[in-house]
Amino acid sequence: MALKAIIYKAKVSFSDLDRNVYSDHELTIARHPSETEERMMIRLLAFVLNAPENNDLGKLEFGKDMWEADEPALSQHDLTGLLMHWIELGQPDEKKLVRVCGRSKKVSVYSFANTAPTWWAGLAGKFTRVNNLTVWQIPAAESQALGALADRSMDLQITLQEGILFVGEGDRTVEIKPVKLCGVE
Repeated sequence: MALKAIIYKAKVSFSDLDRNVYSDHELTIARHPSETEERMMIRLLAFVLNAPENNDLGKLEFGKDMWEADEPALSQHDLTGLLMHWIELGQPDEKKLVRVCGRSKKVSVYSFANTAPTWWAGLAGKFTRVNNLTVWQIPAAESQALGALADRSMDLQITLQEGILFVGEGDRTVEIKPVKLCGVE
C-alpha cells in the first residue's frame, strides 16, 4: 500500500516592510511521506516570499517535485501558460538548472543545508552568463528552527525587514537571515 501525503493547513500573514507589501494566505500543503517538516516549511516560506501581489500574471502554485523529478517545488505560469517563475529547493544538479533557466523567465533556488556554499561554488562559474537565476541559502540552524514550527494547523506571522525574516507562531519566533549566493532582484 502506498503512503499518502500528510495535509497541513497554514494561515499566513505576511508583512514585507522593505517593499510595503502585505498579504494574507490560506494554504493547504501536501507533505510527501519522505519530505521533512523542515523542507516543507522552506517550501511554505518560498511561496510567501514569491507570491505575486495579484494574479494578473498568473498565480504561484505548489508543484509535485517530490512525486515527479521534472517538476518544481513551486511555479508560476502566466495566463497564456508561459512559465514565468520556477522555484527549486535544495541543491539541484547543473543539468536541471541549465534546462530550467532556458525554459523559465525567472528561476529561484532555496538551499537550506550547510553544504550550500560548497555546492554553489562548484556550479557558480557555469552560470556566469545566466541572468534569470537567483540562489539563496537559508542557514541550516535557522531552517531547522523553522521546521520545528511545523504543525498540522498553523497560524503564522512572517515579517521581512531589512532582509531579515521573522517567523512567528504563537509564542515561538524564528529569525532567518537568507544569504544570496547569486542573482539580482
